[in-house]
Amino acid sequence: MESQLVECVPNFSEGRDQSIIDSIIQPIIDNANVSLLDIDMGSDFNRTVVTMVGEPESVLKTVIECTSVALDLIDMRDHSGEHARMGAVDVVPFIPINGVSMEDCVELSKRYAKIVSEQHSLPVYLYANSAIKPQRVRLPDIRKGEYEGWEEKIFLPQWKPDYGPVEFKPKMGVTATGARDLLIAFNVNLNTADKSMANIIASKIRTSGTIVKNEKGEKVRDINGQVKRTQGMYKHLQAAGWMYNEHVAQVSMNFLDFSITGLYDVTETIKKEASILGLEANAGELVGLVPLQAIVNAGRKYAKTNVQDVAVLVQYAIEGLMLDRLEKFDPTESIIEWAMQRG
Repeated sequence: MESQLVECVPNFSEGRDQSIIDSIIQPIIDNANVSLLDIDMGSDFNRTVVTMVGEPESVLKTVIECTSVALDLIDMRDHSGEHARMGAVDVVPFIPINGVSMEDCVELSKRYAKIVSEQHSLPVYLYANSAIKPQRVRLPDIRKGEYEGWEEKIFLPQWKPDYGPVEFKPKMGVTATGARDLLIAFNVNLNTADKSMANIIASKIRTSGTIVKNEKGEKVRDINGQVKRTQGMYKHLQAAGWMYNEHVAQVSMNFLDFSITGLYDVTETIKKEASILGLEANAGELVGLVPLQAIVNAGRKYAKTNVQDVAVLVQYAIEGLMLDRLEKFDPTESIIEWAMQRG
């Protein structure tokens, strides 16, 4: 019988206190049916992305336990960070890996939402493939206004929580959960401290493109009142300008379908666009894990020869995507299939 594997990648709004993260991940360590693949703490973002994989029921039980710990230890009233956020447990996606359908993961997300909302009186929103309202499919649309905006936003009829009370919880904020395909979170650093330069590049490459403005700098709207946008260069790509630290701006990206928009093409475009601005793209940063095929695809393009050895292709990708510029990059820890074998 085919083994069932689900990946879950909860994002917690704490990236500076190691003791809090240690407590949050303890339920994963304690469950023999769940593997902890990655912990990505970001001090400037003040955010930690945790990657676990395992049998569906075990993953659900474990992430609920992690959520309880996080809601107890994290206080959003004291939180600040570079990354957009709206809750102590910011987002909890479920991803089908093996022997599990997208519909199975949708059901897991709904069960998660029901349980944590009832246990903690936590407002929860369904997004991605679990969304039941069109304006909640995209996570950035839910996050708009961030934590501070939810004090008023939650009382708007169109933003009534899918689960939990219609009440702003200052300590916890709100949480989003849903089922989605594998997502690659990859950033490219620039040799500038000017975030607006990263935003210029991000607006050109992302699917949503840029907002059209008139000569007065005002947003242009169509006959239905919708803001007009110039389409971006790549499909299935989210991008924004962020700060890696106070001295380094970066183009922060989510690749929603690497089979259509791959790491190589986008990275090389960023290098080109940076050069036009008189800048240099000087490092790549992977947040969480990446499928082996996505790395191999990039390696083939960087190799420019008919290389078949997977390990060699991975090394070409590491060098071309600049993944070894910030610190040593260990593919056995960062490539999903290799991390699972190792774990």
